[in-house]
Amino acid sequence: MATQSVEALTADPFDVSRAALYRDDVWQAPFRTLRAEAPVHYVPHSDYGPYWSVSTYKGIVEVESLPDLYSSEAGGITIADFQEGRDVRMPMFIARDRPVHTAQRRTVAPAFTPSEMTRMSGDIRRRTADILDSLEWNTPFDWVDTVSVELTTQMLAILFDFPWEDRRKLTFWSDWAGDIELVKTEELRQQRLVHMFECGAYFQNLWNAKVGKEPTPDLISMMIHSDAMREMDHHEFIGNLILLIVGGNDTTRNSMSALAYGLDCFPDARAKLEGDPSLIPNATQEILRWQTPLAHMRRTATADTELMGQTIRAGDKLALWYISANRDETMFEDADTIRVDRPNARRHLAFGHGIHRCVGARLAELQIGILLEEMAKRRMRVNVLGEPERVAACFVHGYRKLPVEISKY
Repeated sequence: MATQSVEALTADPFDVSRAALYRDDVWQAPFRTLRAEAPVHYVPHSDYGPYWSVSTYKGIVEVESLPDLYSSEAGGITIADFQEGRDVRMPMFIARDRPVHTAQRRTVAPAFTPSEMTRMSGDIRRRTADILDSLEWNTPFDWVDTVSVELTTQMLAILFDFPWEDRRKLTFWSDWAGDIELVKTEELRQQRLVHMFECGAYFQNLWNAKVGKEPTPDLISMMIHSDAMREMDHHEFIGNLILLIVGGNDTTRNSMSALAYGLDCFPDARAKLEGDPSLIPNATQEILRWQTPLAHMRRTATADTELMGQTIRAGDKLALWYISANRDETMFEDADTIRVDRPNARRHLAFGHGIHRCVGARLAELQIGILLEEMAKRRMRVNVLGEPERVAACFVHGYRKLPVEISKY
């Protein structure tokens, strides 16, 4: 007799951790019901064990505003649990609580200040223009690989002062690090570890080459010259690298793909943006809201408490579904639609909320905005030729491939 999966056995249609919901882009309906009927909902059985779903804007803001009660460190930041004896702990500052989180975040924050954004904007614009000018008009190509992946990988290489010719290694490592589905089989779990250690070894050589040198404006040098991070052990070093690679890659890359796909889905919004480029800063926020490139973060309760009428016990796992909060009708009217002039688009939770809000948010916004601006200069419209191939996972919410062609408007 064939063994049934947990998904087949569970009677709970609101286990929103199921990868197929995101692969097939059908996650909207169960979250709509959860927000209306069970904004804090307990799932006793899933491929990731029992967890609480927090699906409304208000609920997530409450949890994120209480970081000592709802820990990032106790259980990590994804719905997948650490498996003692099968996994290797790789601490990263997003998955640390205060005071370690504060000190380590402060180390990398100078790379993302307004003055740094001003310094980098010319280079970002030049590289964006070069890629757009290399595209063939009215000819099919994959937007994800040609534009989204290449632009974000170039940016990561600059942030890390990473060898240019090897920059696609960063994409490869990011894909392996961010795919939590890999933990479901022992073989893939081990392959993932191998690739993470390869990443660590490569970066260790870059680190060693900078030790004893004058500070430079890249993330490795900032770590070396920081009291909070210069003495990290190798596993913590790898963990923080993975955080910065996945954070810098997946958020921007999948939003750039959503920019192409989403505006094609909503031609009225696209026409409004094409007619009024001054809407680009607001449209950038709206695309981030509509896409939500990281679907969830996880917190673990440190004490018994109550959340929106539900009793939460110490040690309980909570999945904060940013992807649902950004479609919360009580916050965003007609939330499933892209509105480039939405008045409160900037209030989205795509970057999280509170002390763990994405440290690189300004850079992601800058890159997406410049891409829209450079497309507008060329009167470039992206026409989607078929449904995208989506990431089949409940953590990274993104695209593997997107067939398009570009035309003038």
